[in-house]
Amino acid sequence: MLGRILAGSRYLVIIAVVGAYLSALFVLIYGGLTIGGIIIAEFTHPVFTPDAAKHIAVECIEMIDLFLLGPILYIVSLGLYSLFINDHLPLPSWLNIHNLESLKENLVGVIIVLLAVTFLGYVVTWDGSTSIWAVGVAVGFVVLALSLFLRRLRTPPDVAGKQPATQQQQPEESNPESLPHSLI
Repeated sequence: MLGRILAGSRYLVIIAVVGAYLSALFVLIYGGLTIGGIIIAEFTHPVFTPDAAKHIAVECIEMIDLFLLGPILYIVSLGLYSLFINDHLPLPSWLNIHNLESLKENLVGVIIVLLAVTFLGYVVTWDGSTSIWAVGVAVGFVVLALSLFLRRLRTPPDVAGKQPATQQQQPEESNPESLPHSLI
């Protein structure tokens, strides 16, 4: 009885799936409408100065943030759905998520790109009043930490007592069962 209740409770994750999906839709639609408004404003009241060009660049960089955030939320929604509800979704191979580590890997990879885009926006709008070095170093440390986290996710843990694959002993030739089938 308790086992069935616990097994069925996995469907509670649908709340997170729907929330992430609606967030992705909202962010992408909002970003699309905003970029449309920027384009209309620039063509109806054109100003061709270096400051205006810098302003457009900043707005576009900020929009890239939104356009990257939308797919992140969508990937989280798909990943949670495939992990907890239905793992037979017709997805491209690069989007197949088989465990929480795969989902974390996708999420962290895009977060690194978001940090880089955010820092780029900060650099473009920098007016010299604050220290850009502090922001750059902080972003660099976060990217380094996330990169190390990704590396740890991609490196299989060393099983106690087992040697790494590159240092495993060769099969003994005297035992035919230990030879590869192509050599038998």
